[in-house]
Amino acid sequence: MIEQRVVEPPQLFEAEKETQFITGSEAVREAIRRANVEMAISYPITPQSESMHLVGDLFAEGYIKEYFRGENEFAVMSSVAGAAMGGVRVFTATGGPGTLRAFEAFSTWAGARLPIVCAFMTRGINSPLTIQPDTIEMAFMLDTGIIMLHAETAQDLHDMILRSFMIAEQTEVHIPVGVFVDGFFVTHTRDKVDIAPADMKLPPYDPYSSPVPVMDMENVPFRQMRDPFVMKSNYVSYSAHASWQQEVMAAAERARKYIHQYLGDLIETEYPDADILLIASGTAVSQSREAMAMARSEGFSVGLVKIKSIRPFPEKEIRELVRNAKAVIVPEFNRVGWLAREIKSVAEDTTKIVAGPRVYGGMTMPPNMIMDEIRRCSI
Repeated sequence: MIEQRVVEPPQLFEAEKETQFITGSEAVREAIRRANVEMAISYPITPQSESMHLVGDLFAEGYIKEYFRGENEFAVMSSVAGAAMGGVRVFTATGGPGTLRAFEAFSTWAGARLPIVCAFMTRGINSPLTIQPDTIEMAFMLDTGIIMLHAETAQDLHDMILRSFMIAEQTEVHIPVGVFVDGFFVTHTRDKVDIAPADMKLPPYDPYSSPVPVMDMENVPFRQMRDPFVMKSNYVSYSAHASWQQEVMAAAERARKYIHQYLGDLIETEYPDADILLIASGTAVSQSREAMAMARSEGFSVGLVKIKSIRPFPEKEIRELVRNAKAVIVPEFNRVGWLAREIKSVAEDTTKIVAGPRVYGGMTMPPNMIMDEIRRCSI
């Protein structure tokens, strides 16, 4: 283990970087190496298994205090919740069927105001069984109350995981952050990733910055439920639950300024004033960027919008961009087109939005598929 020193977040994030040629899974390891995580809990599921195996290696090297494997995904997410309630900075990862098996836990995390960071390596979940890339699980996660970031590259994955701890642990936020990445496309391919020195790490988590009581010797578990609202059927109970859900949503909105601070804007744009806009998230951005270059070389007026934050969603930014475009194309790696739905929900004129092309079940998306839509929109 390299002896590490605690530095303030700007010092770590702005430090001179070393470029490494590594997989997305290895980028997860390097983020956690510098995140001052106290506990990691895992359960293997493709394509996440390698990431948490590498995090386990960090435990063996002394970078993490505790590491163990749960009985299943639901057990892992429940254990993660217990660790966070006890004031521990904790990390885990899952994906695909694992996400669905643990689904109840995510709303529990948000409702308990737990600043957990979880990486979701997305994959197909519908029959017939597939382990290939697909982002359909993100459609299920949209209303769980967690912050949702979508990484395009291994660099995004590294940066989003490391910086998400600083976003989640803000007192006025203090809800979980899910960092989503397209499995295999990123997790198992190599790319250049700029990484800060290994002798630096984030400041430790201060559990007493939490807006809810941490479980310690003064606030032991049974005191958390000594007068549970769930046992009552009256106006006070209904109001408490309703107001708390509103507070969780408000916490996600308050996270916007910290996402801006640590990750830049919720979106990135190239040629935003173009007649045709490609709007995408995750690795669909990479295919869209190639298609944009092809289209512009043929004289088409095409721009690109990369959405980094799905929750909170960049409503105002997308509404303005869509208003000025003549057509909007939304390529996605899933069957249901959840990102197109989100864009339509904030657009003033939904008729200009093309919900596709879409591929799923592990299929790739050749840029020519997007070019076909660009040509159709240009007629």
